[in-house]
Amino acid sequence: MSARRLPSLSGLRAFEAFARTGAMTAAAAELGVTHGAVSRSVRGLEAELGARLVAGPRHRLQLTDAGRRLAAAAGAAFAQIADALPGAAPTRELVVSCYGTFAMKWLIPRLPSFLERDPSVSVRIVEEEGPADFGRGGLHAAIRLEHSAPPGARKTAFLPHHHGPVLSPALWERCGRDPRRLLAATRLCSETFLPAWTEWAARAGAELPAGVTERVFEHNTYMLEAAAAGLGVAVAPWAFAGADVLAGRLVAPLGFEAVPGRFVYLRPGVGEHPLAAAFGEWLRRQGREAPTAPAAVSLRGL
Repeated sequence: MSARRLPSLSGLRAFEAFARTGAMTAAAAELGVTHGAVSRSVRGLEAELGARLVAGPRHRLQLTDAGRRLAAAAGAAFAQIADALPGAAPTRELVVSCYGTFAMKWLIPRLPSFLERDPSVSVRIVEEEGPADFGRGGLHAAIRLEHSAPPGARKTAFLPHHHGPVLSPALWERCGRDPRRLLAATRLCSETFLPAWTEWAARAGAELPAGVTERVFEHNTYMLEAAAAGLGVAVAPWAFAGADVLAGRLVAPLGFEAVPGRFVYLRPGVGEHPLAAAFGEWLRRQGREAPTAPAAVSLRGL
């Protein structure tokens, strides 16, 4: 068998590290060399191959089409080599960043059905609210709302987005089961999305009474617990509140309005983790099987 023609291994390592981390400085830190050394290695690899692998301004370099193809192949090859080293075990932990309330109320309760298929697999959930940053290393995938997907990420939509008012059954009774009195009750809000009430009212065609007391909580989880305790009414996504509504801790007498954009599963454009695709397919199945949000009740004219 004739020997394969392969480029410089040091150049490939530098390029793969840059492609996976998204930055020359991050690649340099990982490899224990200088920023300049990584840059020179990548330029040398380009010269050796006779192809542009990266393009753009110095501080915003992006992979070219040829770079993306090579990065995907190199990342998979290096991972396979690492797994085959004597004494090495394949990487069996998938790190997924996610909204904290979504993780607690929707994702984690369903997670056993993914993990029970292979006891050697582990999924570590990292709570994050901001944009997914695959360039900082250690993060394999993320769950976000569709509008916050970073450029270049692979995106799989798996769950529709709805929101609506929820409150405790006792408070609904104290409101006399009257939607007008519900709208005049204390409003609960989360610092993570303060416009929730006004956006819901605009979609529902409801007029919010002025002068209503508001209570603001740091997280959606706290807000939902406050609603279950009878402290007021919260507008929350069905994905966050649905489990409590189905369990009877909360009621949603006005239903849920559809919100543009879906929950999506994000993966970096290169450097695929061995478990990432299977987890995405599992999320899609879970989304199809999840209970749907109760239909919104017409509030026109209230």
